[in-house]
Amino acid sequence: MSSCVRWDVLGVGANSVDYVYRLPASPRADSPTAKLRITSHAVSCGGQMATALSACAAMGLRTTYVGATGNDDNGRRIREALHGRGVDMSHCIVREAPNQFAVIAVDDTTGERIVLWDRDDRLRLGESDIPAGLVASARVVHVDDVDQEAAIRAATLARAAGLPVTSDLDRVTDRTAALVAAVSVPIFAEHVPAAITGEADPERALRKIRKQHAGMLCITLGPRGAVLLDGDTLIYEPAPAVTAIDTTAAGDVFRAGFIYAMLRGDSPREMLRFANAAAAVSCTRAGAIDSVPSLDDAAAMAQALR
Repeated sequence: MSSCVRWDVLGVGANSVDYVYRLPASPRADSPTAKLRITSHAVSCGGQMATALSACAAMGLRTTYVGATGNDDNGRRIREALHGRGVDMSHCIVREAPNQFAVIAVDDTTGERIVLWDRDDRLRLGESDIPAGLVASARVVHVDDVDQEAAIRAATLARAAGLPVTSDLDRVTDRTAALVAAVSVPIFAEHVPAAITGEADPERALRKIRKQHAGMLCITLGPRGAVLLDGDTLIYEPAPAVTAIDTTAAGDVFRAGFIYAMLRGDSPREMLRFANAAAAVSCTRAGAIDSVPSLDDAAAMAQALR
């Protein structure tokens, strides 16, 4: 390992303060569930990158966060939460704006959730917010797709330094193709490959993306697990069967588990298995950051899958 390496994971992306409302069913217009009494409510810290880094830190990895928070009480809340989880916050940017927040409705019967969010434009990360020297001080760089130009910049700097770049790809914009090309390990939410390739079948979608990208390609499939294309080899691993309490953090924790297993030198199949296990543990707990598993928790679930 180079003497300049300080961090196992450098994360570039979003954070959020979540107002979580648990409901007895999923609301639907023009149905008996159009009006529902709230079962319980809580304020929880989360966001794609904040949760992923918290999970990495819980697994023992040294993590640092590059992202913007507001200068309000919610901004203070998220900074304190990440610091308390062991995430280095010395490169966090504080802007004169309210912090990003989300209203999350969780179905008590299934654990599935609906997320409604808002983010002030002043929280946007730009290319100039990504320090080149800092990127080179990590073993892996992880980016989400909230501020895509900043993510592309971080990924480009990292790959120029010979570092792997993992990603959280959850939406499709006119810059998605450029972001996919910039990262070395794209990890897609299930709906994204179908949207960018026109192929509903995950394998056909991955093989179409393969024509433009030589790295490992991964799709998370929710309760069905995950699939990965390694070279020409398709690898599928089912998710553990658990009783879901809250699925809010599952995708973020999956990526943390994937990163941990990749840095450990696991095979692609073992990466998927460990990432699925970590995500499954998170689904049995409420909240985003509050649901992240320890290394022992994730390892125990992974062992049960063997």
